[in-house]
Amino acid sequence: MKDFVVRMQAALSGGLVDRDEIESASSRLLSFAESKPDLLGADVLFSIGETFSLSLLDGSPEENACGADGGISLRCVARDGRQGLSFSNMTDGVSLRDLMEWSYANCAASEPDEGVSLAEPPAPFDETSLELFDESLSDEANGKFRMKICREMNEIAAGKDPRVVSVRSSAWSHGVGVSFYASTEGISFWRQGTHASCGVSVVMKDADAFETGAYGKTERFMSDLDASVTAATAVERTLRVLGGRPVPTGKYTLVLEPEVTASLIDEIGDMFCADEVHKGRSLMAGRLGGEVAAKSVTLVDDARIPRKLGTAAADAEGVLTGRTVLIDGGVASAYMYNLQHAAKDGVKSTGNASRGFASLPGVGASNLVLRPGTETPENLIKNVRRGVFVTELMGLHTINSVTGDFSLGAKGVYVENGEFRGAVAGVTIADNLTDFLKKIVSVGNDLEFFGSTGAPTVVVESVAIAGE
Repeated sequence: MKDFVVRMQAALSGGLVDRDEIESASSRLLSFAESKPDLLGADVLFSIGETFSLSLLDGSPEENACGADGGISLRCVARDGRQGLSFSNMTDGVSLRDLMEWSYANCAASEPDEGVSLAEPPAPFDETSLELFDESLSDEANGKFRMKICREMNEIAAGKDPRVVSVRSSAWSHGVGVSFYASTEGISFWRQGTHASCGVSVVMKDADAFETGAYGKTERFMSDLDASVTAATAVERTLRVLGGRPVPTGKYTLVLEPEVTASLIDEIGDMFCADEVHKGRSLMAGRLGGEVAAKSVTLVDDARIPRKLGTAAADAEGVLTGRTVLIDGGVASAYMYNLQHAAKDGVKSTGNASRGFASLPGVGASNLVLRPGTETPENLIKNVRRGVFVTELMGLHTINSVTGDFSLGAKGVYVENGEFRGAVAGVTIADNLTDFLKKIVSVGNDLEFFGSTGAPTVVVESVAIAGE
């Protein structure tokens, strides 16, 4: 047989996957598992994705690529909680036989673990209303289209301001993914989804000051992107912090723009994953029912928002997804679960199982959303007497997920009596995450999604900044 990836790449280019072949291979793998009396059961996960990308450097082609990746895996689950997985990128008879043997052997060699199980078949579901697949991508986003979009973004960015000395990248990419899940419990479903993204990076110069900045968006549907806005925003964001200087060390009111808020929300979301809680790696361990943020903070994980990148009707274990309120008016109210960690806590899975075809199930967020308030960002800024409008936080991965302590580099704009007064750079923001969340005094109405995370402008009072 042809190599799996090569064959699937050809199939995807035509918008199709040989479903009969994948279902037949899956049935063979599951039948093998059912023949083993020491196994509780097994599941199969197939996935394949193809991505096209183009980027220009100052208007000249820098990268023009097309790539495909994928495979099929079998996870065997023993009655005592052991589990083993093996995967392959080929579906011929020899490869499937090796897959069975290795998966079963890996299961036998693993250690028993509490709570490992397989999901019961869910109620019938249809993902059509969730709008995961943009059919126009296969028809419109061809090579000529990608070049046209990238050149337009380059021209807009280069002409936006005379201080732009280089458009380091004007880039477009789009892709399609197809997956299939089946288990010995009788679950079987297909899923297909698309994604498209555009982004621009520029270098700006004013006297002796240089600044590099960027902006980009990723959506499921091509029509939800605006390349001209992306290019203009990249320049505007970079110009804001061009020539930035430190502010005097002290306490300031911070205004976090939506993308900065979203990056912070991503870190907080991980702390509500039950596997992180069970491993003792979460600030939120043991804090359900307690106050962890200001009353204005409500954080939700919602897998049913149409067109969003984290949207799905069922998770990676075949459990129906839904909406889980993680923080409700400042109070920690729930964790996100897969089957195993839900069993350990004596609760039901929230439909947050996450995995690739080459990994065992873990826990992951779907679409994280910080519920917006009612104030416009302009009104929020007008009420700031002495503060910093933060456009970038650096080092978010260094936040201590257990204690919540952090020290982050920041860029932005100084705000005085509701007015922007000058660019800020070279400063450090230090605080504790729980204290920081409790000092949120306002949440804006400008909810915006960045990837699968949605967040508005947020105002945080009395935060220590180390500057001059």
